Amino acid sequence: MSMNRRQFLKIAGMSTVLGLGGVPVINLLKGDKSEASHVFVNEKALTAKRWGMAIDVSKFRTDDDYKKVIHACNSIHNIPDFGNSKDQIKWIWTDTYEHTFPTQPNEFIEESVKEKPFVLLCNHCENPPCVRVCPTKATFKRKDGIVMMDQHRCIGCRFCMAACPFGARSFNYKDPRLGLKPEDENTQYPTRTIGVVEKCTFCAERLSKGLIPACVEASQQIAKDAGTEAAMYFGDLDDPSSDVRKVLAGRYSIRRKPELGTGPSVFYIIGGDKNA
Repeated sequence: MSMNRRQFLKIAGMSTVLGLGGVPVINLLKGDKSEASHVFVNEKALTAKRWGMAIDVSKFRTDDDYKKVIHACNSIHNIPDFGNSKDQIKWIWTDTYEHTFPTQPNEFIEESVKEKPFVLLCNHCENPPCVRVCPTKATFKRKDGIVMMDQHRCIGCRFCMAACPFGARSFNYKDPRLGLKPEDENTQYPTRTIGVVEKCTFCAERLSKGLIPACVEASQQIAKDAGTEAAMYFGDLDDPSSDVRKVLAGRYSIRRKPELGTGPSVFYIIGGDKNA
């Protein structure tokens, strides 16, 4: 049996990923992919051509609504709280209308909309500038549109932070573990180390288990408890029958800094029914 260098490295890499457990290496050397092809398959995983989110500003009614949505993300992903803005790690947060849409002044927009906080997170852009500038490919875009972070490959250069026009990335100036109480830590999600960048991942780890993002789930629970409609929707932007496409089809929405051409996958609903 002979193989070239490319084939050897490919098999060696697969062996590392699989931990040599369950799939005999000799089968891979012989070209038997019948077992390996099913190692990472999860029938419950949610899939899409391009994941996206719609946030209905009018459906956030109280401060608690915002807090519950943000807490859902922070608690699941072990986001530390150091008690100061300098060391704050932001996966999901709120900001004013003026800061959210600085290049889209609209004097005729309803004052009630301008006065509301806006929920912000990574926009998972169609053309993400953060991916282009990362020298180690620690930031990369998946086929389903999610822009991911591999903290193990991150060298802390912060080029991605400079390239992101939405301020959606945070640098760990301190060890994140120091900002967590042991009783609050989610042991099912890894904590990061000092000196790396992190951000929202659209809860990729939950999607792989068949679960929607934690913030969207929290929004749906708030709506269920109050007997109202949810403020956040998630789904496949390429699927007209998805929840996110249905709500976007019937309501007026805007995106952050569209003139930059990054193509954000997060939409903000600020208007009423298009057919009204």
